[in-house]
Amino acid sequence: MEVVYFAGGCLWGVQAFIKTLPGVQLTEAGRANGTSQTLEEDYDGYAECVKTEFDPTVVTIRELMGYFFEIIDPYSLNKQGQDVGEKYRTGVYSEKPEHLQEAKAFIGKRNDSNLIVVEVLPLTNYIRSAEEHQDRLARCPNDYCHIPEELLNMYK
Repeated sequence: MEVVYFAGGCLWGVQAFIKTLPGVQLTEAGRANGTSQTLEEDYDGYAECVKTEFDPTVVTIRELMGYFFEIIDPYSLNKQGQDVGEKYRTGVYSEKPEHLQEAKAFIGKRNDSNLIVVEVLPLTNYIRSAEEHQDRLARCPNDYCHIPEELLNMYK
C-alpha cells in the first residue's frame, strides 16, 4: 500500500468521495503541512486533507488525480464551494517524490495547467483530525458539503 494526501476544501465530502474509489483501502480526515503537533493550537497554516491509503496495482496517482479533479474547482484559490480560507485550499501532498512527480505531470498535461492553483508539495506534517470529523458525512448526511451528492456517490 501507498499513501497520498488530498486537500480539496472541507474534508468531509472529500473523504466521502475518495473512500468510494477503486483501489482505495483506507481514508482518514486530517491536516496537512501545518506547524503544530496538536489540534489545540490556533490555525497554523494547515490544509484540511484526506490521508488516502491505496493499492498502486489497482489505481495510480494519475488516476487518483483524475478522480480528485472531478470534485474540486482547480482554479479557485483558498475556496471550494462556501468554504473560504487558506485551510480550504486544494493540494496534493506526499512523502514519496514519485507521487509528486506524477501529480505535477497530470497537471502539466492539461490545456489549462497555467490556471490551476492546486498545490503539489512534499508532506512536512500531518495530524489526524478529531474523531467528530472522521467519516462525518456518513454519520451526519445533512451537514453542508460543497460536493454535489451525485458526484459523492458516482463510484459507489
